[in-house]
This record gives sequence, structure tokens and C-alpha cells, in this order.
Amino acid sequence: MPQNPQTYTLRNPVRIVTAASLFDGHDASINIMRRIMQASGGEVIHLGHNRSVDDIVTAAIDEDAGAVAASCYQGGHIEFFKYMRDLLNERGAKHIQIFGGGGGVIVPEEIKELEAYGVSKIYSPDHGRKMGLQGMINHLLKSIDKPVKEDIPGLSVDSLSPDRKLHVARTITLMEQTLMGEDGHLTALRNRLREKAEQAAVPVLGITGTGGSGKSSLTDELVLRFLYDFPDKTVGILAVDPTRRKSGGALLGDRIRMNAINNPRVYLRSLATRQSQNELSEVLREGIWVLKAAGYDLVIVETAGIGQGDAAVAELVDIALYVMTSEFGAASQLEKIDMLDFADLVAINKFERKGSEDALRDVRKQYQRNHELWDQSPDTMPVYGTIAAKFNDDGVTALYHGILDTARRKLGVEWKTRMPRSGYKVSSSKSIIIPAERTRYLSEIGENVRAYHRETEEQSDLARKAWALKEALKQVEQALAETGQSALDLLKKEIAKAEQGLSPESVKLLEDWPRLVERYSAEEFAYLVRGKEVKVPLNTVSLAGKKIPKVSLPKFSDPGEIIRWLREENVPGKFPFTAGVFPFKRVDEDPTRMFAGEGDPVRTNRRFKYLSRNSEAKRLSTAFDSVTLYGQDPDTRPDIYGKVGNSGVSVCTLDDVRVLYGGFDLCAPNTSVSMTINGPAPIMLAMFFNAALDQQVAAFQSEQGRTPTPEELEKMKASVLQNIRGTVQADVLKEDQGQNTCIFSIEFALRMMGDIQQYFIDHNVRNYYSVSISGYHIAEAGANPITQLAFTMANGFTYVEYYLSRGMHIDSFAPNLSFFFSNGMDAEYTVIGRVARRIWAIAMKKKYGGAERSQMLKYHIQTSGRSLHSLEVNFNDIRTTLQALCAIYDNCNSLHTNAYDEAITTPSEESVRRALAIQLIINREWGLAKNENPYQGSFIVEELTKLVEEAVLEEFDRLTERGGVLGAMETGYQRSKIQEESLVYEARKHTGELPIIGVNTFLSPHATEGEEEFCLVELTRATEEEKQNQLKRLHEFHSMHAEETPPALERLKETALTGGNIFEELMKTTRICSLGQITKALYEVGGQYRRAM
Repeated sequence: MPQNPQTYTLRNPVRIVTAASLFDGHDASINIMRRIMQASGGEVIHLGHNRSVDDIVTAAIDEDAGAVAASCYQGGHIEFFKYMRDLLNERGAKHIQIFGGGGGVIVPEEIKELEAYGVSKIYSPDHGRKMGLQGMINHLLKSIDKPVKEDIPGLSVDSLSPDRKLHVARTITLMEQTLMGEDGHLTALRNRLREKAEQAAVPVLGITGTGGSGKSSLTDELVLRFLYDFPDKTVGILAVDPTRRKSGGALLGDRIRMNAINNPRVYLRSLATRQSQNELSEVLREGIWVLKAAGYDLVIVETAGIGQGDAAVAELVDIALYVMTSEFGAASQLEKIDMLDFADLVAINKFERKGSEDALRDVRKQYQRNHELWDQSPDTMPVYGTIAAKFNDDGVTALYHGILDTARRKLGVEWKTRMPRSGYKVSSSKSIIIPAERTRYLSEIGENVRAYHRETEEQSDLARKAWALKEALKQVEQALAETGQSALDLLKKEIAKAEQGLSPESVKLLEDWPRLVERYSAEEFAYLVRGKEVKVPLNTVSLAGKKIPKVSLPKFSDPGEIIRWLREENVPGKFPFTAGVFPFKRVDEDPTRMFAGEGDPVRTNRRFKYLSRNSEAKRLSTAFDSVTLYGQDPDTRPDIYGKVGNSGVSVCTLDDVRVLYGGFDLCAPNTSVSMTINGPAPIMLAMFFNAALDQQVAAFQSEQGRTPTPEELEKMKASVLQNIRGTVQADVLKEDQGQNTCIFSIEFALRMMGDIQQYFIDHNVRNYYSVSISGYHIAEAGANPITQLAFTMANGFTYVEYYLSRGMHIDSFAPNLSFFFSNGMDAEYTVIGRVARRIWAIAMKKKYGGAERSQMLKYHIQTSGRSLHSLEVNFNDIRTTLQALCAIYDNCNSLHTNAYDEAITTPSEESVRRALAIQLIINREWGLAKNENPYQGSFIVEELTKLVEEAVLEEFDRLTERGGVLGAMETGYQRSKIQEESLVYEARKHTGELPIIGVNTFLSPHATEGEEEFCLVELTRATEEEKQNQLKRLHEFHSMHAEETPPALERLKETALTGGNIFEELMKTTRICSLGQITKALYEVGGQYRRAM
């Protein structure tokens, strides 16, 4: 492994735009890289995940960056990077270099092709192994460490305009150079700029405030309203972020929070403070001149976060807006805030928080005092309550109107708004997802679990004491009968006292124990499933003729140990369900999931049939391509086209879903369908339900020779919804924290999840899971197993609290919740399922009062994708086998084993067959797997269970301190923790401290540059024919429903705006409209997801 090289010392300021590619949420690696760039002195403009080529190129030009560094892990990389090179060249930015990476997804031949096309460097896993992380960043920085020149053709003060952003950007950079040293020509350029700017009557709005107050989000919302209100006007924005004094690097992160800037009428330039000692950039004044000289209609300046005594921005702007939150401490602290003297307007953002109404009153009074407005009511002060995170917030709209009014009053600017005024200065609806009084829910769950274990210890001690005294009494009763009556009475009294301390539940457990042992010692076990008796043989016979018990019980005599075991462990199928939620595994179907998704629906349907051809049970699991995962339709644009049908199946219409699952009876009791999709999950689920209904209608028409009547159709629909089996992932909280396929605003996405669950309740959907609360993608983003489990369980309880706040009963929705975990190589993965089951069961029973079915946590396991390596790919099956063994030992409810070649490509038929064989060999051949509770009784498993459980409860407390899951998300707590843990893993892997066989130790003596490894793997890509087929089918679908589509989308939007059940309406809309059409319509009424750093 390489030694960590010294950090390269930069000679010039360098600016790099970083991003993950379009429809790609894998941002763990690019986040690690951009952090190292910053620490090495680079100024990083980070765009985050799911960025189109146009987004990236526009940002690189606007920011006058020297390079773009982008990751691309979801396929389509050839088209993505080539299109980026073409677009930069087309827009006059040939000088901007491109660097990229995609793990093992981009193979050596493709790297050569891209570099020959003009991409400066694509880094591979082999580069990482040889150069290390810092070595790769050193290479990048050294390549772009050059002084900026005045080499843009035709550049002059007179050439500046909103249409020539390259000229605007380079002029700001040249102004930065005038501050670094004397240059007569640049000084003359600066003076000319100043003259032209002073002639332009352009309003300058300054937005400043404390760090974390939501300035960027508020700026974005104000820009959105301005662009809507004035379709012919332009906006120039200067956003300042602090430079790190030690390294000289800077994270320029304002772009990541802004959606409205993706508009040709907007220019945004991020500025680092560099040598400035306050919240402003040294070049800010000159930057304002440049934007004024360029003819922008409105200039906005957003500063870095400020302290109480900072007010420098007020000297540079015409209108000053101070943004704060309610968390300023005592009212007396307001007297220390300088900006309250200079601000024209004040926004108390995050107005949904507790104490905001009091803060509004106090700030209004302080503003009145500072400005000596004694003749006016405090209510008339320009202090607003806003919720920038909420789509279409009327508090933000009121602030926007206040800014226009101030511009008219101070500057004589007559901008007449088209947006209606509410008459209020605060948000009228706070629409709190979790009520304020319930924010301690996670710590309360922890308290319940800890109290349960304390009670277990107490009951165990009492039972042991009573037993010990009884045993003692047996030994001495005869001897004491004649001489020690008082001692005998004392013993009997102590026995009675101990027994009286036992709870009725403990007494019953002890009374039932002998019968339990007897039942499990018989030849077969009989129990009821939905009213039907099921008989299961209790032993299998080995080749040696020995009986192997399906469930093995402890041989305890001590009642204290019996109580402890029954309360902490118990047999499978009994509370607290530590060993499993069902008494025995199903014999009619293995827990194997048949995972497929590639090309078009026809090809994936063939793969499903191939995988399930030898199984009675059809347990289909669907992977969608990234275009579908982000709710978009296929398109010919290169950065979209390259991803169609790659790394998953392309699905965008109801017709596609019918083809995808054609030939499978979706209502059969042995068929279940899992769909791995989140952001657009409500749309895809509605398509799936409609496809299942259409199957039944087609069967009816075939049998009866006629179409069903409306009454028959309703009965058919009810039957479909009550019998259909499967899971849709639909976990938006996890998406924000880890996987990044959120597409709608969080509040709106949660509302749609609640609408799905309400629809399930209303239509008695009992066998389909409305959400798969997923830790898998949190782990894939870099979290360790404890963090994965803690965040996932916390997300699950957040959904519980949200659904309860909507008036749903716990037993009406808890059985529709399922979980999804990763199994990796760490020891803690051994117990991840049993800890989850126990915490859930105790919380459901003790805190929420849920019935037994609600207490049963069902979960799916997928072996770790992160432990699949592109080097020595054949070793991946060994890791997957070990992980699958852990999952099966722990009684997971379903299991997907990854194919060994998934680190490089969509799996082939051969690799998928091997992955399935892993499970079949364990289930059919592996002797110990005939026993269904092999972990019980293991000292290390019991120790790990306690350690992991307590660690999860401690994380619950940390989340509570941050306002619960949603409060922690607002500050980026989960994302930061996941990224930190990812960095630990990557660093230890690179140094060899974490040994990985075939990757950083035990290397193949025959491998050269890692190329032979890639050549052994057949690369699976969507064919040109499949892509064209999808475009043709989409065009035909659009043409068929052209007249019906507009009114259908209007009905959907009206349902959303009036508080109706969106999913109920989607069941109708998906029959007429495509995925992309529906997504776009919902953006208009629910808002787009706003990325976070």
C-alpha cells in the first residue's frame, strides 16, 4: 500500500467544481475527495448528487473554475463525460479540465477512450491502491495549479452582459488578481468597471445572518419568486463562504442548496473570504460592480455566517436583510446584534420551531427601539416569520413583498408583483410533521427498553432467590422441623416474599416452561396460522442417523435463568422475537429474492423467468435504472440517454409495468414483488397495482368473454388489493440521509407516504408493505453497522409517530412496515436483526400498546455491496457466502445475495446463478442450517446483542438532543456521521490497516494494473435497440393519451393542493400519464428536494 504522500503546496488559488453525475446518488466518494481538496488548499464549489452535465458546466463557467471533478457510479459514464467535454468546448471553456472516477464501474478500456476524448484523468481503484487518496488529489491540484490569464476572446467591460457569463466570471477573477498585486492594466479595468457600475441604477440586496439560519434556502426561495414574478428580468448573485485559515481551502456550498438558480436568467458566483478578516470577500465590492456593469436587474449578496457584532455588508448594499432563528438566547442578547441597527428587514427563519412566536415579539420590540419608531406599533415592524424549507411558504412570500416595498420606498424602483398578498408577515401554516410534545419519542423508546431489561434482572433475581430458598428448604426442612421452627418459618416467609414479587407475566412464563419444553421435545409441532393448523416436524435426521432439532432449548433448572432467557430471547415466534418473528421457517419457499433489472422491461422479464424457473414461489425483486429512480422519462440527451436501462430496468409507463411482470400471476399467494424505488415510489406503486388489476380483468375477459361490470370491477379491485404481496421501498428519510434519490421536498414526500398508508388502511391492503425502512443504503453510503441500525430504527419510529399524528391507529399500519438491512463483514452484523426485532417488539408493546402482529419486525437482508471489490472479483462470492450464512442463522425474512461481478457491471446470468446457489447450498446442504436458532446460547452472540442494543439506544439519545430524526436531518447530522465513518473505512483500506484480501493484501502475482481482472468479467450494458425501443414506446404512450393527459395532471395537482389523498388520485393518473409527466406536475405543487451539504 502507498505511504500517504505530503500534501501538494499550491502556488495559485484554484477553484474546482465537484459533483456526482445525473441520476446518481452515490456521493460518498466525491464528498471524501472534495474534503481532501479543501484540506489541501483548494476552493471547492460542491454541487452534490444528481447533477446534469448542463448544471455542472454552467457552474464551472459561472465560477471560473479550473476543473470539474465528478463521480459517475450508475453507468452512462461514456456519454456523461464526453457530453461534458463537448458542452464546455461549445461554450468557450476548453480550458476547464475534467477529472472523474466511478470505482470499478469504469473499466480500463473506457478510461482510455475518455482520456483520448479530452478528459484529463479518470481515476480507477488501481490508482487509489497505488497513489492513495492524497496522491490522487495532489495529481489533480498540480494539473490545474496555473495563474489565471486575461485570455477570453473579446473580453472587456463593454462585453459584459447576462448572456456572456464566461466574460462576467473571468472579470470577477481578474478583480481578485488586482487585490493580490499591482497590475496597471487590471487597475485601469477596475476603474472602468467602477464608472460603469455607478451609472447603473441596479438594486443590491444584502442577505446576512448567523450560520445555520437558512440564508441559502431563503435566498433560493426569494429568487424563485422574483423569476416567476418578472419573466423578463435577470438576477446576479454573489455568495460568500469562509476560507479556512490553516489550509487556505474553502467549501463554497451555497449552490448545493439552491434550485432556482438553474435558470439562464440567473448568474451565481461563489466567493471565498481568503485574506479578509470578516464575513465578506475582499473582492465583494468589485464583484457587485461587475454584475451592475453586466446589466443584471437585481444583485443579491449573501454573506458568510456572522456573529453579533458584524454588520459590514450594510455598507455595500441598498437593502439589508438580516436572517436569524428563534435560538438567540435571552431577549437581552438582541441588544448586542449590530445588524438590527442596520437591517431594513429581519427574517426569523425556521419559524416552525418552538419559541418562534416569542422571538417574533422580542425582535419586533428591539427593532422598534433601535430605530426609535415609537409612534408605530411593533406589529408594523419589518420583521417576518418564514419557513424557507417549506414549499410555497406564505411567510417567505410576505418577506418577498416587503423587499419589493422597501426597494420602491428607498430606491424608487417600481416593480409590480403578480403574487397575491396574504396580509400577514408570518407563515400561516407550520404543518409540523412530528408534534413538538413528541420530539422525545426516541429517548422514550430507549427508556422503555432499558426499563424492560431492568425488570428482567429484578424478576430473574426474585425467581432465583425463591428457587434457591426452596432448594435450601428441601435440604434442611426435616432437620429444622423439630429444633428450628423459627428458622423454618423464616425460610418460608422469604420464599413467599420472593414469589409475591414475581409479576403475573413471570409466573405464567415459569408455569408454561415445562409445557414449552415438552412441545419442542415431541416429533412435530402444531400451531395456528390465520385459523389453520400447521404441523411441522421438529427434527431432521443426519446421514449419521442423528436427530438435528429445528429449535434447541436451553437445559436450565434455575428459574432465574429461565425467566431471563424467555424475556431476553424466547423461542422463535414469541415476544420479544429476538430469535425470529415466526415459529418456524416456511418449507414451501426459501427466503431467496430473485433480483433483476437491466435494459428494457422485455429483457428484465426474461431474467425474472430465468431466475424463477425452478421455484414454485416467485419472489421477484426489481432494480430500476437511475432515470426511473429519479422520476424521469427516457430522453435522447446524452447524459440521460447513457443511463437508460443501465444498472436497472427502464420503466416509465403502465404499459412498461405490464410487460415487466407479464407471465407472473401478481395475486397468487406464492408470488411477491419487491420494488427498490424511493423518490417516485407512490407513482410506481400505483402503476404496479393497476398492472395487477389489469391482469385480473384480462383473465376475467378471457374466461367470461366479456368486460366486467362496474360492480364486478370494484370487487376485483378489492380482491387484488387484499391479496397482492410484496414491498415498495419508499423510504424518503433514508434517501435524505444516505442514498440521495429524494426528488420531492421532504414534507411533501412524507405526506405522500402517509397517503399511501391511509389508502392501505381504507382498502384493507394487508399483505403488501407500504415502506421498506432501509438501512442498506445508509451502510452503502459509509455507515458502520451500529449507525446503520440506529438510524434505520429511528427512521422507522419517526414514521410511526408521523402516522399516529395523522390519526392512524398503531395496529392499522405497523404490520405494513418492513425493514431492510445490509450484512457486511463486521462482527456487529451478526446481531443486527435480533437487536432490531427486540427493540421494535418492546417499543411496540410497552410504549405504543401494539398488538402481537404490530410487535413483529420483518426484515430483508442484502449482502453488502460495499464488500464487493473490482479487484479479485472471484473472492467476492466468499464474502457474500459468509454474510448470507449470518443472515440465515439470524432468521431474516428474505435474503438477496449479490453477484460477484456487481462491483463492475450489471450481473450476468452466470453470476446471478452463482449468487442464488450460495443460498441454496446453505439452505439445502449446510447441516447446521437445519437448526433454526443456532445463535441462541452463544456467549459472544449474547454479548454482542447487549453491546449493539445499548449503542443503538445511546444514538437514539443523541438524535433526541438534536430534535429527533427530522431535527437532526436539518443540521445534516446523519449525513455528516455517515461521511465521517466512510472516510475512516476508506482511509484504513488505503493504508492497509483494514486488510481486504486481494485488494490491499494477498495480491495476485499475475495482476498487471488491475486490467486482467476486468477482462474476465462480461460487461452488461443496455443495447441501442433497447434504448430506442423505450423511447418509441414512450412516444406511443404519450400520443395515445395526448388529449387526456393535461386534465388528468390538473386533477392530480388540485388533489394535492386541496388536501386530498394523492395516492388515490395517482391510481387514476398513472393510467394516462408517464412517470416524468407526473413527477413534473407534482414538483409544481409539492416542491423539489433541496440538497444539503
